[in-house]
Amino acid sequence: MEKNCLNYEKKLDGYQYICGIDEAGRGPLAGPVACAAVIMPKGQYIDGVDDSKKVPEQKREELFEIIIKQAIAYNVVMIDHKVIDEINILQATKKGMEQAAKGLKLVPDIILVDAVKGLNLPCRYESIIKGDALSYNIAAASILAKVTRDRYMREMDELYPQYGFKSSKGYPTKSHFEALKKWGICPIHRMSFLTHVDFNENVKIDSDI
Repeated sequence: MEKNCLNYEKKLDGYQYICGIDEAGRGPLAGPVACAAVIMPKGQYIDGVDDSKKVPEQKREELFEIIIKQAIAYNVVMIDHKVIDEINILQATKKGMEQAAKGLKLVPDIILVDAVKGLNLPCRYESIIKGDALSYNIAAASILAKVTRDRYMREMDELYPQYGFKSSKGYPTKSHFEALKKWGICPIHRMSFLTHVDFNENVKIDSDI
């Protein structure tokens, strides 16, 4: 762990229960956003834990099982596409993060959140830019959120195999756009994300989703 940069927690010597919160799935055109909160044992580190985007899928699956076994407390919440369409993706992410934190079996001493601000949480929190690359607890939460959502999207792939959710996970990949043009939308697509999609010409989509 000495070579790992996930040491933000070292600044928090006075806190015993440090919670990390992160999300997965803000950018996809379909499916839910997943938000995870986790409190890992202080001073103990699982080898390989990192920002979920840097960890191969199979390794994430392995780390997921280790994290939930070693965690003092964890909770993962998914906010579905209908809510995302109703209140927008940022508000849906905030809702999921708040529910994840409030659903823990104990109240943390402090919460570290990846980038998001304006949250109603049960204790003091810090919003950290690129927190999943700086905080061990946020990185662990990122893995829980990513694996939970990916597993769900693989289930959706069985229902809607023509969209390739098993591989794209609903993200705006070329193959996903091609499927949308051929088959149209399915029940788990986020309608609010498709308002700038031109199915007849070049696909355009907001860059900040």
